[in-house]
Amino acid sequence: MQELHGYYLEDLDIGMSASYAKTISESDVYTFAGISGDNNPVHINEEYAKTTPFGGRIVHGMFSAALISTVAGTRLPGPGCIYVDQQISFKAPVHIGDTACATLTVTEIDARRKRVICRTDVHVGDKLVATGSGTFMVSKRPAQD
Repeated sequence: MQELHGYYLEDLDIGMSASYAKTISESDVYTFAGISGDNNPVHINEEYAKTTPFGGRIVHGMFSAALISTVAGTRLPGPGCIYVDQQISFKAPVHIGDTACATLTVTEIDARRKRVICRTDVHVGDKLVATGSGTFMVSKRPAQD
């Protein structure tokens, strides 16, 4: 069986980036609420959400963070990396039907500690909706026998 692995530490360079985009459906929001237990009415109750400054339901902020995790675990650094830390600021709401695009960009590589730091941004169109920094543990390439 072939081993599944993303980038090794030696394969990464500062400035490398990868993205993942998803159009978020009403079903996605209900599923996320069920999985996370976050049943805040601003996400699942349209009548209540209309009374908020958002004027309607918004997607869970942590859904955006989950899209960042998708990039990290499937594209960059990819399978085999371990999420160590995430700092995130939510800048604008995401609405049902929006297409959110998460992008990770390598900003620092600490070969000694086997850590990679990435800028983590989520956009809806040109609007930045979440931004931060994530740290990932990335293994070195195995020694060849």
